[in-house]
Amino acid sequence: MNTKPMLSVNDVQAVLDAARRHAEQNKWPVTIAVADDGGHLLGLVRLDGAAPLSAHIAPAKARSAALGRRESKGFEDIINQGRYAFLSAPLEGMLEGGVPIVHEGHVVGAVGVSGVKSDEDAQIARAGIAALQA
Repeated sequence: MNTKPMLSVNDVQAVLDAARRHAEQNKWPVTIAVADDGGHLLGLVRLDGAAPLSAHIAPAKARSAALGRRESKGFEDIINQGRYAFLSAPLEGMLEGGVPIVHEGHVVGAVGVSGVKSDEDAQIARAGIAALQA
């Protein structure tokens, strides 16, 4: 039988805390979501001032990155390059800001962030993930 690494509740909290610190240092009102490798929500924090819609978009970005095993920006790029049929894929959140969490070559989950510019969302997600490699 195969075994695989997975996120613990402490891992999820570490990611949320680090991502939150990064967002607050930059005064970015965002929602941060962490999902497992199946895209299921494990944790979410909506910072003061974050738009209500961001609480829907952040988990969708995390789910897309987890299930797709790639940054959600990749899906956005595919669509923007004219492959509009990809819009029929069974995913939401195909926008930049979802970043997979990779451990020992396995995608163990993902972080999705929504609320500021897409590249800033991704930056916050990466800051959260970096807490696991520290």
